[in-house]
Amino acid sequence: MADERHLLVVAHTGREESLNAAVQVCRLLRAAGLTPVVAESERDDLLAAAPDLEPLAVLGAEVATHDLELVIVLGGDGTILRAAELARGCDAPLLGVNLGHVGFLAEAEREDLEETVARALARDYHVEERMTLAVRVKVEGEVVYETWALNEATVEKASRERSLEVAIEVDQRPLSTFGCDGVVMSTPTGSTAYAFSGGGPVVWPSVEALLFVPLSAHALFARPLVVGPDSALAVEVLDRSVGAGVLWCDGRRTFDLPHGARVVARRSEQPVRLARLAQGPFSERLVRKFALPVSGWRGPHPGDERAAGEEGAREA
Repeated sequence: MADERHLLVVAHTGREESLNAAVQVCRLLRAAGLTPVVAESERDDLLAAAPDLEPLAVLGAEVATHDLELVIVLGGDGTILRAAELARGCDAPLLGVNLGHVGFLAEAEREDLEETVARALARDYHVEERMTLAVRVKVEGEVVYETWALNEATVEKASRERSLEVAIEVDQRPLSTFGCDGVVMSTPTGSTAYAFSGGGPVVWPSVEALLFVPLSAHALFARPLVVGPDSALAVEVLDRSVGAGVLWCDGRRTFDLPHGARVVARRSEQPVRLARLAQGPFSERLVRKFALPVSGWRGPHPGDERAAGEEGAREA
């Protein structure tokens, strides 16, 4: 039917808490008259845990990706990255419910699950677009691999005991060469993930930019770089490198890099869309997710727009 609604439920069904949450979401969707959509790899786990969920629609076999309205994701950031991979190519936003540790990309918590599903059914959310990377690997000028990343594309050494010798470039111009453990090419979304662990800056998601973050580089000039969104970043595995390299994208997609391989990352034309239930500033999310110490602050409370406006007027 033309008016039929398709909501995809993605969960880490190997974990009991995530599996139970997925069962609850599917039951709530069925109670609302919808047939839940699930990945084929998760269907059997869900039905084994709750046979009453039958029937479940399988993504790709019974429901096309482009017919999805929303993706409800139950788990940590890794599960959200997997959901982004499943929904790649459609406009359906991802609504994350955090069942992991930090859950930086998630929008809701486990205890708010029923309300979250109710708001999803009512389409009571706004959509935020996050830029992604288009990634290519070239060997002797020929493209041998193409993929994408929401967080980051990382060129790393393939052997733990060996160093990787690389050249880094911006807009087809070399900047430096050095030995290192790897180099992270990141989006603002990924600035709080692997790039952050490597000493890179936190970049607000509203900023359109790309990041270069060397990992354990043996060089005087190996600082993190922030460049414009239309720049092209590149990392080349030099022939003098003792070991080979490996490309990782979002920790999910990988490709081996021989000597001479060149990895190019630039802004993708296809963003990832996230469903948001609240419109608070990013600084609020940063404090909450990283449990930053702000006790004793005497400024306005979150959401007190009048107080914030008066404070801004006094400062001006």
